[in-house]
Amino acid sequence: MSSQRILVVEDDRVIADAVTRRLTSEGFAVDTVHDGLAAVEAATGTPYDAAILDVMLPGLDGLEVCRRIQSARPLPVLMLTARADETDRIVGLGVGADDYLTKPFSPRELVARVRALLRRVERAAQLADERRAAVDDAARLDLGGGLVVDVAARRVEVAGAEVHLTRTEFDLLHALARRPGHAVARDRLLTDVWAWPEAPSGAAATRAVDSHVKALRRKLGAERIRTVHGVGYALEPAERSA
Repeated sequence: MSSQRILVVEDDRVIADAVTRRLTSEGFAVDTVHDGLAAVEAATGTPYDAAILDVMLPGLDGLEVCRRIQSARPLPVLMLTARADETDRIVGLGVGADDYLTKPFSPRELVARVRALLRRVERAAQLADERRAAVDDAARLDLGGGLVVDVAARRVEVAGAEVHLTRTEFDLLHALARRPGHAVARDRLLTDVWAWPEAPSGAAATRAVDSHVKALRRKLGAERIRTVHGVGYALEPAERSA
C-alpha cells in the first residue's frame, strides 16, 4: 500500500467523495476539504505529496489557492476545471499547477495523472542527487540570445534576469534544451516530462503539452520554441553575443 498523502479540494461533494474513494482504493491516504481557505490551511500545515484542486471554489478560487500553496512550498498540483477554456488552463499553469483535467473525467485517468505527477517529483529528486554527486559540464546550458538554463540549480535566465518557471515548465524546457534545434515529439515529451510509462493518446494529452509550451513562450519569447507540425516542438538556438 502507498504511504503517499493526497489533498483533494473540491466543493462538489459527489465528485469529492468519488475521487476520494478511488484514490483510497488505489492505496493513497486522502484528506478532503471543500473550500479555498480550508485548502490553504491544510496544505500549509500538512506535508502532502500532491493536491487535486478544483478551479471553482467558494471563498478563494483554485487559482489563488494554488498561488498561496506554491508560495509556501512546492507541491505538485493537478487542477480540475469544468471548462475547456485555454486561457484558464494557461493561467493555472502560470500560478504553479503541474497538470489539469477537464470535467467530466474518468477515475482511471485521474489516478494515472496523479501517479505521473508523483513519479516526476521522485525522478527530479533523484536527478538532483546525481547532479550534486558529480560535476556535469552541461549543468549550465547557454542557448544564445540571453537564454541560460542552470540545470543543477533549476534556474532560468533571459537577458540576465531570472524567469520563474513552474516545475513542469522547467522540465519541459530542459527536455527541449538537451537537443537545441532538433524536433522532439509530443509522445517523447509526455514520457520524459510527464513521466507516463507509455505516452497517452488523444486530445487531452496533446493539450497538456501544447498548453505548457504556450506558457513557456509567454515567458521566454514566442520565437524560441518552434512548432514542428505533425511531430512536436524544437527549441531554437540563437546566436550568442560576443
